[in-house]
Amino acid sequence: MSYPGYPPSGYPAFPGYPPTGQESVYPPAGQYPYPSVPGGFPPVGGGAYPAAPPSGGFPGAAGYPAPGSYPGAPQPGGGYPGAPQPGGGYPGAPQPGGMPSYPGAPTGPGFGVPTNGSSFGGYPQPSSQSYVGGGPAQIPVGYPGGQVPSSMPSQPAAMTQSTQGTIRAAPNFDAGRDAEILRKAMKGFGTDEQAIINVVSNRSNDQRQKIKAAFKTMYGKDLIKDLKSELSGNMEELILALFMPPTYYDAWSLRHAMKGAGTQERVLIEILCTRTNQEIRDIVRTYKTEFGRDIEQDIRADTSGHFERLLISMCQGNRDENQSVNYQKAQEDAQRLYQAGEGKLGTDESCFNMILATRSFPQLKATVETYSKIANRDLLSSIGREFSGNVENGLKTIVQCALNRPAFFAERLYYSMKGAGTDDSTLVRIIVTRSEIDLVQIKQLFTQMYQKTLATMISSDTSGDYRKLLLAIVGQ
Repeated sequence: MSYPGYPPSGYPAFPGYPPTGQESVYPPAGQYPYPSVPGGFPPVGGGAYPAAPPSGGFPGAAGYPAPGSYPGAPQPGGGYPGAPQPGGGYPGAPQPGGMPSYPGAPTGPGFGVPTNGSSFGGYPQPSSQSYVGGGPAQIPVGYPGGQVPSSMPSQPAAMTQSTQGTIRAAPNFDAGRDAEILRKAMKGFGTDEQAIINVVSNRSNDQRQKIKAAFKTMYGKDLIKDLKSELSGNMEELILALFMPPTYYDAWSLRHAMKGAGTQERVLIEILCTRTNQEIRDIVRTYKTEFGRDIEQDIRADTSGHFERLLISMCQGNRDENQSVNYQKAQEDAQRLYQAGEGKLGTDESCFNMILATRSFPQLKATVETYSKIANRDLLSSIGREFSGNVENGLKTIVQCALNRPAFFAERLYYSMKGAGTDDSTLVRIIVTRSEIDLVQIKQLFTQMYQKTLATMISSDTSGDYRKLLLAIVGQ
C-alpha cells in the first residue's frame, strides 16, 4: 500500500545518513546482541539451535506453542496476544528441577515444579548457561510429557553467542552498475520485477543507500519515487522498507503506528522493548529530525497509565548493558517481584517497571530463573496473572527477549501469518529489520517450534513478486 507523503520531510539523502562512522555497521559494534559471554545464548549462528533432541523429543505433531499461548496469538475477546498459558512455557524459560546455587538460595524440589509432580511442557535448553561473574546455571532439558534424555552434550566453554543475518554485503559491489540495472528494469512498458528482486535481496542496507545515491547522480531522478511509480501494494511496502536506513525505518514505523486515529500498540512494543540502548537513542533522535516531533510527547498523547510509563522508560535507552550477572541481585530482584505481585494482594506495578526496564538482559534471565523457584511458577505466568492489556504484553516481551530474542521474533512471524489473512506489515517489518542481524537463528527456531519452515509458511500466505522477494530475503 502506498504511504502518501512518504517520507514527510524528504527521504534522507546520501551521503550524510546514517551518521558518519555508522555507514556499514548496524547495529553499532558492541551494542548487540545480548549476552556476549562464554557459553552464551543462543549458540553460534549457522549451527542448529537448540540441539536436536533424541528420538521421542520435542515437540509433538501438535506443534509448539499451543494456539493462543504467545504474544502474537489472537486471544478470546480481542486484544494483543497473551503469554504462554500455565503448563506451556516459552523457549528459553527455565525448566523444572534445577537452579544455580548462590548464597541464600532457598532449597526445594526445583523451580517451576507443579504440585502434582508433572513436568511443564518445555522447550529444549542447553545443559548449562554460563555468565561472567558466576557459575553455570544448570538447567535440565525439558520435553513435552516429561521426557528427559539421559545425557545432553554441553556447550563448549569457549562458545560465545553469535547472530547471523540472511543478507550480507555483496562482494565486488558496484553501485553504478546496480543503479543501471534498476533503471533498465523500470524503463519503458512494464517492469522487470525479477531484476529488482535480484539486486535488492543480495545487497546490504548500506549498499542499497549507495545505489540510491548513484541512481540520483547518474540519472537525476529519485530511485524511491521511481520504484513507487512502478510498484504497488505489499511489494511496494517491502521494497521501500528495504531502501530505508534501519534507524529511519524503526522511527518511521513508530510514527506510522501513532499517526491518525488509533494506535498500533504492538508495533510500539516490538520496537521499543527489543532494541539496544544505542538503537533506541538513534531512533529517538531520528524521529525528531525527520518528523519534527518528540517521541515521548507522542507516546503520552497516544497511550496512558502503566503502559505509557513502560514505553517512556524504554525510550530513555538507559538499560544496564553490563554482561556480567550478579546472582545475589538476581535473588533480591526475584524476591521483590514476588512481593510486588504474587506475594501480596494487588500489584506494585512500579516495581515490575523498574526492574524490567533497567536490568541487563543477562541479569534479567538469571532473575527469571530465580523467580521460578521462589514463586513455583514462571515470571511470564505471574505477569499474566497480575497485569492485562498492553502493559502485560510489553512486560512479557522484555522477559521473552531476555530468555531468547530470536524465538520472540519467530513467534511474532508465525502469528502474523497464522489463521485467516496475513498481517503483512508485521511480516515485512520483522523480515526486513532482522535480515542482517539474526534471521538465520529466527529461521532455525521457527522450524523447531512449528515443524514447518518459515519459507513454507511465507509461500502459502503470500503470492507473486511479493512472495519471491520475501523468500529471497529469507534465503530460500
